Amino acid sequence: MPDTNYSTDRHRVGRAIADITGETVGAALLTDGPADRVTTGMHLRLRARAFIFADPITDRRVLLIVAELPVILPGLTREVLRRLTARFGDTYTAANVILTATGTSSAPIGYGRPGLRGNPNAGLAPATFSAIVDGIVEAVERADEDLAPATLRRIHGELRQAGVNRSRPAFDRNPQADKEFFPDAIDPQTTLLRIDRDGEPVGAINWFAVHNTSLTNTNTLISGDSKGYAAYHWERVVEDVDYLADPDPHFVAAFAQTNSGDVSPNLNGAPGHGPTDDPVENTRILGTRQYEAAAKLAAGYVARMAGDIDYRMMYVDLSDVAVSAEFTGDSGEHHTGKPALGASALAGAGFDGPTNWRAFREDDNPGWERLSRLVYRFAPALREAHAPKAIVTTSGLLPRITPFAQNVVPVQLARIGELYMLAIPGEVTITAGLRLRRTVAKILEAEIADVLIAGCSNAYIHYVTTPEEYDAQRYEGASTLFGRWQLPALQQVAARLATAMHTGEPAPADVSIPEPPELPTSKATPPPDFPPGGKNFGDVIVQPESSYRAGDRVSVEFSGAHPANDLHRGGTHLMVQQQTGERWRTIADDGDWSTTFTWSRGPASTSVITITWTTPADVPSGTYRIRYFGTSAKFGGERTPFTGTSSEFRIHGT
Repeated sequence: MPDTNYSTDRHRVGRAIADITGETVGAALLTDGPADRVTTGMHLRLRARAFIFADPITDRRVLLIVAELPVILPGLTREVLRRLTARFGDTYTAANVILTATGTSSAPIGYGRPGLRGNPNAGLAPATFSAIVDGIVEAVERADEDLAPATLRRIHGELRQAGVNRSRPAFDRNPQADKEFFPDAIDPQTTLLRIDRDGEPVGAINWFAVHNTSLTNTNTLISGDSKGYAAYHWERVVEDVDYLADPDPHFVAAFAQTNSGDVSPNLNGAPGHGPTDDPVENTRILGTRQYEAAAKLAAGYVARMAGDIDYRMMYVDLSDVAVSAEFTGDSGEHHTGKPALGASALAGAGFDGPTNWRAFREDDNPGWERLSRLVYRFAPALREAHAPKAIVTTSGLLPRITPFAQNVVPVQLARIGELYMLAIPGEVTITAGLRLRRTVAKILEAEIADVLIAGCSNAYIHYVTTPEEYDAQRYEGASTLFGRWQLPALQQVAARLATAMHTGEPAPADVSIPEPPELPTSKATPPPDFPPGGKNFGDVIVQPESSYRAGDRVSVEFSGAHPANDLHRGGTHLMVQQQTGERWRTIADDGDWSTTFTWSRGPASTSVITITWTTPADVPSGTYRIRYFGTSAKFGGERTPFTGTSSEFRIHGT
């Protein structure tokens, strides 16, 4: 019989959403593709979802922030924690805050330089950095205000049509026991944590292992990709959340990343292909599949979850870890080394998009291999850590080289009832994740399904592969920066954290934490705006047609201004409105899947704004219009808001 005595809820939970969209135009994107890839507009706004889990008995809290970002960089984490300390004192610290990225590559990277995956335009973009930090802190503040008794329920299922192993030759090197655990060479586990109040769901967090890269590395419109769409679909389409009108929605859904390092959403084995040949449609389909799997788990009866709220965290210098024989697997002690990048890393992951480094291949770089073998002859410590990597750059050989990785990184273990999250600051392959999960589960006497990897959390060290996968030196192994023994080193750290949690002891002592390096400002402010000759700001250059049928795409061009003049964080650059009697009702904005907002440079430094709206198949017949909200800037920096409105048009729908 379902448990309905909600007065006995063991936990208190707060949940919230906030906008973290940065500069929609001119902002550097994380890239393994075109070297100068920058934003030209937006398809979906980016959001941060914060969940606070509090134990009223022990007064311990865990704060999980799922941010629609490519990666988490140390400078971002440091600033978020600084702001949270100023606001909440020692309630939320590095020890109990997990800041994790969904891994979308269609988001600005103006909050730091992520090693050699960076764009030459990348660095610190102040407006984007502020938008991200402000949004994350805003989400946490709202979640803290939202704290209330709640019932936690977790359930596991499987999803098998949303990912494919993109590095099968490396995966196949793993022992048979590991391969038998993943017979399809993917991790099909989908886990849902449902949050109920008074018997009704008010929040959900889903974990599923797949790269968030259905959109290719040539896309320049901001988007949360498939995981962003899944969250949007559940909140906006299913639960009718209005992001603009309701800052405290009744339902919050996050689709978090886990051990997806070698899993691609491009099911047909090529960028933008699978299940269709349209990357945008693939994003919707893969997001829908993740949503449907999660919603199916959420729909049934699930027993409430007991257990404590707890956490342990330590910093480890991954460039200098002595790994005991217990974790190396060959009865000997080994050492990690200073970060080094392999040749195949510069080639990119073929399924998800090759780079512009045409001289490198994912599977064969004989010249670099011969050079590295020569270097290894005279550098035994480097060989011990990194062989057989074909090294192209390393801070071990060139101590004055600009650091492309953070050596000292946080590793964190959090408990939420019967669920455990091991936060790793990198992209973990499914088998590497399995070994980390087994390490923790054995010590804590937990089911392996209840131990999750929170990948891309708190910092970024690129990839984590098994030693066997490392030996293949494909993209993932070549991007495992601290060498062949990096995963065993992380297993050793995870074991120490799990043991401390199991025995009730504090986490092991930290190493010293260096300050993040200063970052160059990425670009200057946009030039002053000018309307085209004979036009004013907001005038329509290309009007919509007079009528459309349901399913048609409406397109309007406006005389505009540079969108970086006003990011409209928490607002919108556009509205699609339907006439209802004497009033106009907004039915879509720039945070909706059905719209796109694009900027292009017109003649004589003018700006052209193109707004599209793909009308839904079930759109009702009626009269509609599209509005644009812009801000122009003068030479002295003075900024002036303006609006533009299209002519009215009819839709013949349902």
